[in-house]
Amino acid sequence: MAAVDPDRAPPQRGRSGRITPSLFSIAFGLAGLGQAWHAAGPILGTPGAVPDALYLLAAGVWLVLVVAYAVQGPRRMLADLRDPVQSSFPSLAAITPMMLGAALATAAYTAGRIVVMIFLAMTMALGGWLTGQWIAGDLDTDALHPGYYLPATAGGFVGAAAAAHVHLRTLAEASFGIGILSWLLVGSLLMNRLFVRPMLPQSLVPTLAIESTPPAIAGVAYFALTGVTIDFAAAALGGFAALMALAQLRLVPLYARLRFSTGFWSFTFAYAAGATDALLWLTATEPPGATVYAVVVIVLITALIAGIAARTVVAAVRGQLLAPPPPAWGPQATARGGDRRCGD
Repeated sequence: MAAVDPDRAPPQRGRSGRITPSLFSIAFGLAGLGQAWHAAGPILGTPGAVPDALYLLAAGVWLVLVVAYAVQGPRRMLADLRDPVQSSFPSLAAITPMMLGAALATAAYTAGRIVVMIFLAMTMALGGWLTGQWIAGDLDTDALHPGYYLPATAGGFVGAAAAAHVHLRTLAEASFGIGILSWLLVGSLLMNRLFVRPMLPQSLVPTLAIESTPPAIAGVAYFALTGVTIDFAAAALGGFAALMALAQLRLVPLYARLRFSTGFWSFTFAYAAGATDALLWLTATEPPGATVYAVVVIVLITALIAGIAARTVVAAVRGQLLAPPPPAWGPQATARGGDRRCGD
C-alpha cells in the first residue's frame, strides 16, 4: 500500500492534559515486573511480599488511569478505538487485571478466579471487536506498529497463563490458541511493514520493543499450561524468544537517539516478559550458576523499569507527562527523523 498521505493523517493526539490509552502500559509494565519477581522466587528464595507489593502498585496505577480515562467520556473512548495509532492500547485496561487476578488467587482463590474470568471475557470481546474494526476500516500499511500485537496476541497469551493459574483449563487452551494464531496473522503484516516500509516515526519507535513480546509471553503461558518442563514446543518458543531478544540488541542505537516519553513504557512489559521466560527456563533446567544468572536478570529488569518509572515521576512533577507527542505522520514527523532506518 502507498505511504500515508499527510492530508489524510489523523489529527494530532495526546493534547496536554488528556489521558491517552497508551498510558495503560504503565500498569501493564509494573504487573509484568511483579510477574518476573514471582518467577525468580523458586531460584532466589525471594519473599512473596516483593511481587505482591508490585502487583498492588500496578493495581493502584491501573485504577487511577481507568477512572481518569473513563471521565473523558464514551465518545473519546470510541474515537480511540477507531484511531490507527491508539486503537490497540485500550486493551491493556482489560489485559492487566488478568495478571492481577491470577496473583490475587494465591491469597483469595475465588475472588481472583472471578477477576480473571471477567477480564478474560472483556479482553476477548475487545480483541474480536478490534479485529473486525481493522478489517472494516481503511488502514494503511504505514499506520501499523507493534502495538497491534496487544489486543489478541498478548491478550491471548496473558489470558492463557492467568486462566491456567486459576484452573480454567479449557479457557486457557482456547486463549492460547487465540494468541498463537493472532501472532501468526498480525505478525506477518507487521514484519512486512517493518522490513520494507519506512521506519516508524520516532514517537512510535519504542513500540519496536513489543516485537520481542509474543514468543516470550507465549513461553510463559506454555509453562503455565504444561508445567515448567522443557519439551519440543517450549524449546521452539524459547529459541524464537532468544532470536528476538538478539534483534533488540541491533535496535539499541535507534533507541539511544530517542528523547524520553511515556512511550518508553513499551519497553517494560516486553522486557519483563523476556525476563520472566528466562527465569522459568532457569528453574526448569537448573544450569550451573543458575542463581547468579537469575540475580543478573532480575536486577537488570528491575533497574530498567525503576529508571523509567523515576523519569516518569520527574516528567509528571514538571508538568510534562501529558505533553503532546510528536506527530505520528506527515511533514513534521519526517522532519523529526521519523523515516530514518536503523542504519542511517
